[in-house]
Amino acid sequence: MLSALSNILKITELREKVVFTLAMFLVFRAGTHIPVPGVDVSVIEQMFTSGNLFGLLDLFSGGALSKFSVFAMSITPYINASIIMQLLTVVVPKFEQWAKEGEDGRKKITQVTRYGTVLLGFVQAIGMAIGLKAAIINQGVGSILLIALTLTAGTTFLMWLGEQITEKGIGNGISLIIFAGIVSRLPDGIYVIYQYLAAGTINLFNVLLFLLIGVAMIVMVIVISQGQRRIPVQYAKRVVGRKTYGGHSTHIPLKVNQAGVIPIIFASSVLMFPVTIAQFVNIPWVKTVADWFAWGTPLQTFLYAVLIIFFTYFYTAVTLNISDMAENMKKYGGFIPGLRPGKPTADYLDRVMTRITLAGSVFLAAIAILPNFIAAVTNIPGVYFGGTALLIVVGVALDTMKQIEALVLMRHYQGFMK
Repeated sequence: MLSALSNILKITELREKVVFTLAMFLVFRAGTHIPVPGVDVSVIEQMFTSGNLFGLLDLFSGGALSKFSVFAMSITPYINASIIMQLLTVVVPKFEQWAKEGEDGRKKITQVTRYGTVLLGFVQAIGMAIGLKAAIINQGVGSILLIALTLTAGTTFLMWLGEQITEKGIGNGISLIIFAGIVSRLPDGIYVIYQYLAAGTINLFNVLLFLLIGVAMIVMVIVISQGQRRIPVQYAKRVVGRKTYGGHSTHIPLKVNQAGVIPIIFASSVLMFPVTIAQFVNIPWVKTVADWFAWGTPLQTFLYAVLIIFFTYFYTAVTLNISDMAENMKKYGGFIPGLRPGKPTADYLDRVMTRITLAGSVFLAAIAILPNFIAAVTNIPGVYFGGTALLIVVGVALDTMKQIEALVLMRHYQGFMK
């Protein structure tokens, strides 16, 4: 590992990229401590200590939401805008045309995503300002607009920061910002465990069991995230003039977890809706329904798992066009051994994708609801571990290390990973 790090420091370009990325992390962490003007932060903190409604969002923002800083909304509006654009690319012909235009089309889609981020961010900021009106010192229209504009500006700045990291740093900037926010909460979790140990609430066996479960979950996330079914493809030889094309073998890598972390985000958003509404209204039956969907209840856990499985299939079907894949193979003379090109190939790929998606969706559901059982098994309450956060952290770490590996190998050094 020391020799691998030494290889990184020897490459000027890579060293500059790493330093730039770390500097942007410092900017992000500094921004999480800049409060929004006109808000009583103590009221916000009391709301967070009273329940787990916004715990996941606060985790993504690196604690900025519970402090109600200028980065309180984190990069969530950008994620939502990106998901919406990805779904619209399938149903809107103009967006679909842009997606096929290469780099120019990608720039157009990125620009629309930016505008969508600002719009969604402003709407979300208005909703947050109105919903958290009890924490506003001067509860007027001007104060609400000022808070909304400040939050929107913070999200827009984070979007720009992420793009700068992608362009001048290492890895995907947006993912790394979320990664930095999640990892920054790790010291708080360790301190909470230390306090439990000091107070005698838990013992050393509980901590060791917690660490063992954590390591097992990380290993499983890596296995599933990297897991793929490789479909062999053979390309027929074609003679064009005096040149021969094709005749080689390759494979189609169908990922077990094709949808990534998106199904968990969708399912969480759906189940958080009734609970969110109940926070801001005083209607008895709404409160009763919200209690049914409270985090950790049997109904919420069951629906959470079912929705994750459903959204995994839905998102995979939307983003992975099996028919186009089979048609492109046929167009370029490719075929799966033992199958005819065209519809038989598409049916086979669809059948395989359906089976491996089942494994991926069940895994996502299990990893998402596992935190509910970790607290019961280890007797360590109040420490969030697992689910979306773990998938993001492991996924971003693997992707970033692969990029570093590629840059190191380009300079004829031994790779970063072995």
